[in-house]
Amino acid sequence: MGAFALVDFRKPRGARPQMPFHSGFVCILGRPNAGKSTLLNALVGEKIAIISPKPQTTRNRILGILNVPKEKRRPAGQVVLIDTPGVHRPDTSLGKKMMAEVREALDGCDLILLIVDVTRRFARADQSVLDLAKESNTPVFLLLNKIDLLRGSKDELLPIIAGYSKLHDFREIIPLSARMSEGLEILLEKLISFLPQGPHYFPEDQVTDQPVRFMVAEVIRERVLVETNEEVPHATTVMIEEFEEKPKLTRIAAAIFCERDGQKRILVGKGGQMLKKIGTAARLQIEEMLDKRVFLELFVKVQDNWRESHQFVEELDWRRQLEHLTGSGKP
Repeated sequence: MGAFALVDFRKPRGARPQMPFHSGFVCILGRPNAGKSTLLNALVGEKIAIISPKPQTTRNRILGILNVPKEKRRPAGQVVLIDTPGVHRPDTSLGKKMMAEVREALDGCDLILLIVDVTRRFARADQSVLDLAKESNTPVFLLLNKIDLLRGSKDELLPIIAGYSKLHDFREIIPLSARMSEGLEILLEKLISFLPQGPHYFPEDQVTDQPVRFMVAEVIRERVLVETNEEVPHATTVMIEEFEEKPKLTRIAAAIFCERDGQKRILVGKGGQMLKKIGTAARLQIEEMLDKRVFLELFVKVQDNWRESHQFVEELDWRRQLEHLTGSGKP
């Protein structure tokens, strides 16, 4: 019957047909540090994407599932949000992989949330993001993020809105602050109203499609981003080598890969203090996430120019890792 439902006239008097259920896939698109992952976490209500002030923190498509209850002004629905790496001009195999993740996320989505930082002037990089959105021929909501950082009155938004309105026929232009959760209710209402009638794509208790192993690796990488500077954060990645779950304790061994011996010395630190600091902070976060005790063992390994290695970059993809684990019979 498609999207139509037959009305059963034999129902008891006073019974009302259910409100239609709306669902769809929504891609979050923007420059590095525009606030994409912060928005994803704020909407879902859980931390499923790591965050840092350093650009290009997100390297993979990250899916967040938002189940929206019915209210007077809106029907119930399920929004499948897809966080993407920041749009940039790639100059390494890693960068090319990240941009491929962006294009795959755009393919087949119902709506694009193009998020921009209102504290930055419109630049060529913003035009590149907008061009990517236009090429997809997908409806776009423009989100003017970080309005809490505007120095003067919110009247500053008016010329910004007017300027962007001339660039594209946006379905909605919504000022918000993902960090302060300001404007999210308006966004949510507009999202559900826009998405078509559809099914539950995921169970109501699921918030992401990411396996736990990948989320653990990302927590460790986040601590590296927080604790290190200059080239080190960008030259590192994390792979889980052992993951053993027991009723009261989970044992995890993870390798932090870098590209130079000098970077390894920084990551290990004098007397191993930096590695211990990273490991302790990561373990506490992982224990909170898994709700059990964790024994975490970290190693630092040098993989020369790994960002330029297509094969190594492909092996970092958690979907590829999951295929290997499934094929080997491991959990």
